[in-house]
Amino acid sequence: MRDRWPVTWRHAITLVLIAAVPAVGLAAASAPGARGHLSAAELERVRAVTQPTADFSKPERFEAMPGGATTLRKAAGRKSFSFPAANISFGGREAFVLGEALFEKLWVSAPASTKASDGLGPLFNARACSSCHIRNGRGLAPDGQGNEGSLILALTAGAKADPVYGGQLQTRAVQGLKAEATTRTVYEAVPVRLADVTEVRLRRPAYNVAGLAHGPLGSQTWISPRLAPPMIGLGLVEQIVLSDLQALEDPHDLDGDGISGRIRWVVDPESGKKVAGRYGWKASRHSIRSQSASAFANDIGLSTTLFPAHAGDCTPFQPDCLERPHGAQPHLGPVEVPDTVLELVTAFVGGIAVPKRRDVGDAQVLEGKKLFYGAGCTSCHRPKFVTWRGKEAGANNFQLIWPYSDFLLHDMGDGLADGGGTELAREWRTPPLWGIGLTETVLGQGNYLHDGRARTLEEAILWHGGEARPARDAFAAMAKDRRIALIAFLKSL
Repeated sequence: MRDRWPVTWRHAITLVLIAAVPAVGLAAASAPGARGHLSAAELERVRAVTQPTADFSKPERFEAMPGGATTLRKAAGRKSFSFPAANISFGGREAFVLGEALFEKLWVSAPASTKASDGLGPLFNARACSSCHIRNGRGLAPDGQGNEGSLILALTAGAKADPVYGGQLQTRAVQGLKAEATTRTVYEAVPVRLADVTEVRLRRPAYNVAGLAHGPLGSQTWISPRLAPPMIGLGLVEQIVLSDLQALEDPHDLDGDGISGRIRWVVDPESGKKVAGRYGWKASRHSIRSQSASAFANDIGLSTTLFPAHAGDCTPFQPDCLERPHGAQPHLGPVEVPDTVLELVTAFVGGIAVPKRRDVGDAQVLEGKKLFYGAGCTSCHRPKFVTWRGKEAGANNFQLIWPYSDFLLHDMGDGLADGGGTELAREWRTPPLWGIGLTETVLGQGNYLHDGRARTLEEAILWHGGEARPARDAFAAMAKDRRIALIAFLKSL
């Protein structure tokens, strides 16, 4: 869309939609906590249809449609993550298109002649949402040669941000202001020998930070690398019923299977209540709206009603940043991103379709699926859910979906740990696997895990530790043809 509409037209569209579109009702409400509205027979049907299969002789019914009726049914190549839900309403499609324009809009520093597009920074990592989510997929990984791609370095000091630099390092700044730092990623080769003596060379990243503008990081601060995850199916995730996630929890491993997933409870910035986190590598956000507002604040430096600080991630130790002009327009409201804009972006992000699966009936794919299930991978990568049934769910109403995730936090071992000494440092939300086989098609490179260190799906599996160590070891012990079959299954997702 950026190629079709020049900056002046995107600016005009922004002004029109802010004035014309009501600031309510664009995004579907979150699913309630339980299914009390279903009959006993309907509940049993949901339970039965979401049980992992034991028959790998043929594809399961509807398996090729991972997003249910919302699934993108056509092959779309590099644009596979760029289409709205197939069953979206006319009004929903309009909001999707307008939200897409805002998602791709390049913001500028204030004051500027392009009103309603200024307010960038003053410190920032990107000028547009789409700069981190390449074609609505993953961010670009550092290449180890000085190109840092879309990597962001979050800063954590226990449960808090760095007292001086805030929640993440900002490597860019508006004119006249110095960025917080420069970063450089280097890789160390880690050879791993599999059971059939095949050697795989993993990459262990190290992150070098230079030119810190306000002195060293805090003594308790840890660097946590992050790449943007793909955005397909996020509206469906919001409609997974809470009780279905709670049924998968086993934080104390009472069943003795070695898996102890847990919901991460976070605070809703609007209501102040504790809610279940579903989004982000650490399940730190509970809704698309709050995740989008957080990204506006921390990545681009834009204020919303959820995070109203105009200077974004700037702290009181950065007065030169706090004193810079902001881009809030009095006639549009007190923040730089009015609720109308935030809701349109939320509608776009929540409306992106999951592509149809490929080769679901292929013999090698079915064998790989059997191996994936047999290795215990589905203990965390839960295949299926049925979303909330209710008209407020919109296009996502009562859909059988196949995300291959339980959306819980799991201990993934020291190899992937952030550091910092807290329980959360070793825990990661199980990422959905739908669309993972299209990563290279959409992004142009293999790029997996939270920091992009894994160039192939095989490397990603071999980095698994902690609760996932038995599944990882089962994969490493397989004969080569079986490993190839398992990877073929993943590439079909």
